[in-house]
Amino acid sequence: MKTLKTAIFPVAGLGTRFLPVTKSVPKELLPVHDRPLIEYAVDEARAAGIENFVFVNARSKKALEDHFRPSPALEAELAAKGKAAALDKVRQPVLGDALKVVYQDQPLGLGHAVLCAAQHVGDQAFAVLLPDDFLLCDRPCLKQMVEAWRFSGGNMVATVDVGRDAISAYGCLDVAHGTGRLLAANGMVEKPLASEAPSTHAVIGRYILQGSVMAALAATRPGAGGEIQLTDAIAADSAQSKLFGFAFEGRRFDCGQPAGFAEATMTMPGLTAKGLSAAA
Repeated sequence: MKTLKTAIFPVAGLGTRFLPVTKSVPKELLPVHDRPLIEYAVDEARAAGIENFVFVNARSKKALEDHFRPSPALEAELAAKGKAAALDKVRQPVLGDALKVVYQDQPLGLGHAVLCAAQHVGDQAFAVLLPDDFLLCDRPCLKQMVEAWRFSGGNMVATVDVGRDAISAYGCLDVAHGTGRLLAANGMVEKPLASEAPSTHAVIGRYILQGSVMAALAATRPGAGGEIQLTDAIAADSAQSKLFGFAFEGRRFDCGQPAGFAEATMTMPGLTAKGLSAAA
């Protein structure tokens, strides 16, 4: 059976759309309802069987790492005061030795961020989760993808049909044919003109990739925006690995934008009241 044990979380971005709050607080630690945004993505990965969590971070965002490490003084104080529920909330995110951190010292794009984590991947398949894409699903999106990937193999990207008017803001999947939620693809194009886009299926922030994508990234030249694009490396690797889109069951919020973040925050209380969770 195909195994997937390592996930990369590119979290080095400075969150300029959320200034001034992100001057001192990492965007990924802003709360959606009652938990930080990044915690939902980590829980999603845990639910999919991930055992190694690689944060590609900026050196100015150490608070992001600290959130997933033990806090002995705080834990001791909560225990002494008998605050068991609060103590559980503090301990729940802790990753221990499963957390690995590397630093992206230059903002050279998502592909470059993923390449920074190559030492923790080797030649094994790995997942990439972008916490900005906040996904509400009855079954966690990455878990859905892993189940499909064990059948399909190859590289797999989560996809949402965003329509012709919006596709130029995304990586775009060149769909060949599909069976249910699994879409076989010929390749991908990064931020195409709407008139030239091969489909309206946008690539969003969940990926399952073969280890060979790391070699493709190392050979990838800067593309759109002068950055090293993960999309370009996946497209190049499609010459040797099959490529699939996965139209997951659930709802996406773009929490990289203040409007999307606000929408997710307003939506969550109603859903949790019904017993639903992003990490259910």
